[in-house]
Amino acid sequence: MKLITLNTHSITEPNYYEKMLILAKAVATELPDVVALQEVNQTIDMPLIEGKTLVTSNADIRTDNYAEALLNELKKLGVSYNCVWLPIKIGYGKYDEGLAILSRSPIIDTDNVLISKCNDYSYWKTRRIIGIKNELGWFYSVHMGWWNDEEEPFNEQWNNLNNHLSNKKNVWLMGDFNSDANEINGGYNLVKECGWYDSFNLAKEKDSGFTVTKKIDGWKDKDISDKRIDYIFCNHTADVTKSTVVFDGTNYDVVSDHFGVMIEVE
Repeated sequence: MKLITLNTHSITEPNYYEKMLILAKAVATELPDVVALQEVNQTIDMPLIEGKTLVTSNADIRTDNYAEALLNELKKLGVSYNCVWLPIKIGYGKYDEGLAILSRSPIIDTDNVLISKCNDYSYWKTRRIIGIKNELGWFYSVHMGWWNDEEEPFNEQWNNLNNHLSNKKNVWLMGDFNSDANEINGGYNLVKECGWYDSFNLAKEKDSGFTVTKKIDGWKDKDISDKRIDYIFCNHTADVTKSTVVFDGTNYDVVSDHFGVMIEVE
């Protein structure tokens, strides 16, 4: 099994369409079983797509929807994925900002979890998590808040998510946790203390794991040391053979303000 997670920065990223093409070619090359994407946006005042789309969503799909564009490019490359997209909030005052999950195999079930106290679509701190079940297990695309946020602290959001998942087996959490692995007594340690395994630590072969190497939104008041804030966690001791940072300029060109993570599992 092969998994990829990436905070795409989506249509807020300069030259985003050209970068999305890089992502599509990488997915078509690697053929991951599941791809979890964060900050998957569309512009709120763009026209609606008429007729059936490639994306499964309860929300309207607009003509610049990032997930729809990605699936279309994959289709041109001869690759087909099932996809669920969930808009969560208005981002930057002009986007429907959401999460997406792509699955090569049929999607059996879906899950939608409010983890923030706030449930106001117009407020940027609202957080939801989206999950899909396929033949390999449950997979969630995760975009958490920050540990020291007084309104929406990480620990409360994590406890909501962790409690929701307590009865599920073979679960994978993939995404941007906004928690530095080197931070003492922060969000990363809390996740591990709750019995979740970091696939990076399980991997027999791995690189540095760093997914952020510059100042980005949400971290501009923090130090600029290299950080590991994007993860793939699981609630079981999986046989992870390899963990690789991707879209870092070495393993595929940079496409976002985050690098991605790809793991291979026996």
